[in-house]
Amino acid sequence: MTYFRLFGHVLGHGDWSHYSSNMVLFLVLGPILEEKYKSQSFFIMIAITAVVSGLFHVILFSSTVLLGASGIVFMMIVLSSVAGMKNGKIPLTLILVIIIYLGGEILSVGSKDGIAHISHILGGICGAAFGLLRRRT
Repeated sequence: MTYFRLFGHVLGHGDWSHYSSNMVLFLVLGPILEEKYKSQSFFIMIAITAVVSGLFHVILFSSTVLLGASGIVFMMIVLSSVAGMKNGKIPLTLILVIIIYLGGEILSVGSKDGIAHISHILGGICGAAFGLLRRRT
């Protein structure tokens, strides 16, 4: 099951609140990103983000369970902000997202709240990387 868990962890959630908060953002941002990047590319971005966070978690935190799609949602938040770049200028939304969302996650790393803050950060990094790589092609 370890191989399935590398990407399957995004399908399960701890409770209804966890699931609904992820799905609301997924449903708001998903159609916009799918239209911009096309279904297949967007799915690949989701799968890569899931595997990256899954691998990182297995390697560093093998004694705990990773559960939820929050890393994917963070990828989507940052990716949608990067998508707003025009003429190489960094949009204010990207700066604010990094400060508010990722800054909060960085400050929370190490807290004993049961949240995989590292997965959120990795999702944000993946979103930025995907967005910047796609701008070059």
